[in-house]
Amino acid sequence: MTSFKTLDDIGDVKGKRVLVREDLNVPMDGARVTDDTRLRAAAPTIAELSDKGAIVLILAHFGRPKGERNPDMSLALVTHALRDVLGREVAFIDDCVGEDAEAAVARLEPGQIAILENTRFHKGEEKNDPALAEAMAKLGDLYVNDAFSAAHRAHASTEGLAHQLPAYAGRAMEAELTALEKALGNPEHPVAAVVGGAKVSTKLDVLKHLVAKVDHLIIGGGMANTFLAARGVDVGKSLCEHDLTGTADEILEAADRANCTVHLPYDVVVAKEFRANPPTRTVNVHEVAADEMILDVGPAAVEALGDVLKNCRTLVWNGPMGAFETPPFDAATVSLAKTAAALTQDGSLVSVAGGGDTVAALNQAGVADAFTFVSTAGGAFLEWMEGKELPGVAALTA
Repeated sequence: MTSFKTLDDIGDVKGKRVLVREDLNVPMDGARVTDDTRLRAAAPTIAELSDKGAIVLILAHFGRPKGERNPDMSLALVTHALRDVLGREVAFIDDCVGEDAEAAVARLEPGQIAILENTRFHKGEEKNDPALAEAMAKLGDLYVNDAFSAAHRAHASTEGLAHQLPAYAGRAMEAELTALEKALGNPEHPVAAVVGGAKVSTKLDVLKHLVAKVDHLIIGGGMANTFLAARGVDVGKSLCEHDLTGTADEILEAADRANCTVHLPYDVVVAKEFRANPPTRTVNVHEVAADEMILDVGPAAVEALGDVLKNCRTLVWNGPMGAFETPPFDAATVSLAKTAAALTQDGSLVSVAGGGDTVAALNQAGVADAFTFVSTAGGAFLEWMEGKELPGVAALTA
């Protein structure tokens, strides 16, 4: 991860055509962008290149058009929102390859910015067709990948183009890779990982990878119930993958071999029904009744986990501790997140978090800005936590 080139290595770009791969796949309500987080993340790279006199040509996907033109998935819909975020003019070009696109690019002046049409309107995009990557490359002199959230896909615009033109990481990509290197690549120990979520089955590869990387593995959410069941705890009506208790045992044994301490809740918040603000009890895990379900980690366990974090130097977080979307089962997630944020602000902890539910939980706790780095990437962040090579990143370091 340390060998990728950034905008600092790019040299003089005045008058050069720079193809910048961004993630503009934003949520929409009709013609209105409802969350511009990804646009704001893209802005620094685009603005910097424009200010230096580059002709900035933005490549991105939008939705799943399956290789066909679909006006409902045109990036023309996003152009006005990016214009608002940047505070400068943004043109739209009706394709990302071909003579018409080449002619439109040729009319642009240094410093101008244009969004090229949805890369996924071409069947070759998701197949990483070399011919499509070559056609895209005709539009530019340089390539900048600034879309970490799409880096786990080997597509023409995320991987193929990096082999066609001199390739660099944009500012958002650079920040992401730098943070991830601090979190797991070359972290300061002791390292803690918080892994939550509904099911062990969705995080098996993550857990198997982490036990060999971290000193403390904190398991929360519904997946903790499967580990508790593996240890002989009757979890009542709780969400639990009983068929995976053997796998949970294997992960616990692997953790023991790697001297990784696994932390499971010993007190929990239970209810007889899953809804907002039902009657609840806080009990020892061995006191869960047959008609009750575990919906959050209890306060005593959360306090103990806070003490664990106080003795760590690095934290990587993916997934909530409980059913945080439904009050009062957000209490453990909010409490532990606030502890991590305070330690980060004190300078004693490097905290890196990612994944959709995680970002939502940290925002709900009001501490997302207090973490060292919060990744908005979903699949790419998860695959990085699994220890997998990300094609879009590997292409930049080749």
